[in-house]
Amino acid sequence: MVYITSWDEFVERSVQLFRADPDSTRYAMKYRHSEGKLVLKVTDNIQCLKFKTDQAQDAKKMEKLNNIFFTLMARGPDADISDVTGKEQMETQATKRGRGRKQ
Repeated sequence: MVYITSWDEFVERSVQLFRADPDSTRYAMKYRHSEGKLVLKVTDNIQCLKFKTDQAQDAKKMEKLNNIFFTLMARGPDADISDVTGKEQMETQATKRGRGRKQ
């Protein structure tokens, strides 16, 4: 198993792998506290893709990848993932409710 060094390549190949066979594709993440490393793995029992990082800023990227996989699982493998984002999408959907005075 070889680690993919480029994040964009990992995401692209992972989505292709999922779309090719969504029923047998698995996505796993493991955090090794002793080394301070995060390992992401996508496999379909034939091909295995792995990405390893020790950067804290990659946690946001991982969150976006989770949202991409959730979208593909919920809407189907042919869904458009161009508009999938992280917390920004959830914040725009939330309504502002204040504790103002009723008139």
